[in-house]
Amino acid sequence: MERILAKAKKVAEQADVFVVMSEETPLQFEANRLKHAQSKQSTLVAVRVVRNGKIGYSAGTSLENGQSLVDMAAAAAEFGMTANFEFPTATNYPRIDIFDAAVESLPLETMVKQGDDAIALLRKHNPDLLCDAWTSKGVVSVRIMNSRGGHAEYKESFSNLSVSANLIRGTDMLFVGESESSCHPVLSAKSIAEVIIKRLELAANLAKVTTGTLPVVFTPDGVAGAFIPSLTAAFNGKLVLEGASPIGSKIGQNVFDAKLQLWDDPTLAFRPTSRPCDDEGVPSQRTPLIEAGRVANFYYDLQTAALANKRSTGNGSRGRGGLPSPSPSAFVVDSGKTTLDEMISDIKEGLVVDDLMGADQGNILGGDFAGNILLGYKVENGKIVGRVKDTMVSGNIYQLLKEITAVGEARWVGGGLFVPPLYFSRVSVTSKG
Repeated sequence: MERILAKAKKVAEQADVFVVMSEETPLQFEANRLKHAQSKQSTLVAVRVVRNGKIGYSAGTSLENGQSLVDMAAAAAEFGMTANFEFPTATNYPRIDIFDAAVESLPLETMVKQGDDAIALLRKHNPDLLCDAWTSKGVVSVRIMNSRGGHAEYKESFSNLSVSANLIRGTDMLFVGESESSCHPVLSAKSIAEVIIKRLELAANLAKVTTGTLPVVFTPDGVAGAFIPSLTAAFNGKLVLEGASPIGSKIGQNVFDAKLQLWDDPTLAFRPTSRPCDDEGVPSQRTPLIEAGRVANFYYDLQTAALANKRSTGNGSRGRGGLPSPSPSAFVVDSGKTTLDEMISDIKEGLVVDDLMGADQGNILGGDFAGNILLGYKVENGKIVGRVKDTMVSGNIYQLLKEITAVGEARWVGGGLFVPPLYFSRVSVTSKG
């Protein structure tokens, strides 16, 4: 890296080198049995330069091709956008625990057993289930150096287990799943199976729901599908800068219900999306986005922050190695004081929405969503009475989030989303039944 950076400094005013090395062992189970296991290694080397005030970029898969990468980045700068930022100087980074050596030493046999055990527990509950599972472990090493003395490096472990169960009876198809991710070894086959079994039991009977405006509880998974895509776009500093965000001019204003609090936080210990710095070497920080319903901040990378006369929030992400752009790390929505059972007990007729299909295909920037309920339950007189089919929920997140009836206890959905169930008294429901 040092040699590549030295070559880049000879042809550019500024430069940085970004290297990611990863080792991963994924396993896939299909139709109740192990399908394949493999081990993968990869290296990404990215060079970014600012030459004659413009940004050039190149990427490859080997540190041995340094001169070629520098030459390509310098040539690309001729056609690049104007750089309005400076790379970060040498700084201290927060100490964040994101590596567990136990992941590296996790035996393949243990991973296979986790998948087998989860599937066995589910099929003991119902032998007709077709089960799939995915489990993996890995280690990622990241190193960033730039021409202003900035230098960051860290090593992160990750482990995950995802299980799904399918029950097909004639034309009726039921899909239920659950997953867990961590920087620790994920050895939770039993608890994941128990969650799926509980959902299968709730879905055992079919129920019809009335078309109209009804009380609806979105579980954390339901919130992830219906609300998070629009919120992710709304707080993106690049979209704010372009005037595309509907809340871009509403800093300090009460746009949401006072019960809603949201922040981006890559500093949480042993979470797969945590890190000491972003992909540009900017130190990680907890960034409040919504404070008691008020728009507090947006998230930025170096370029968009400079154009907006702001400071980078440490949200520069290179994705698969491209130029950085603003991206959330872990969205955290604060928990409320109402339990899910208390929400359900308050409903005479309504829905619990656990999984939506197609909700993110609407006008995300405008906050509109309309999704078919892949997994959801009808509530009658305070109790879940069965699963609904051929039913859709729709609405606008900005209208709904202005008046939240209740907020529940948050939990992790995937590796980078911590959200509670949300209860709304009036949501549009359409049912063929």
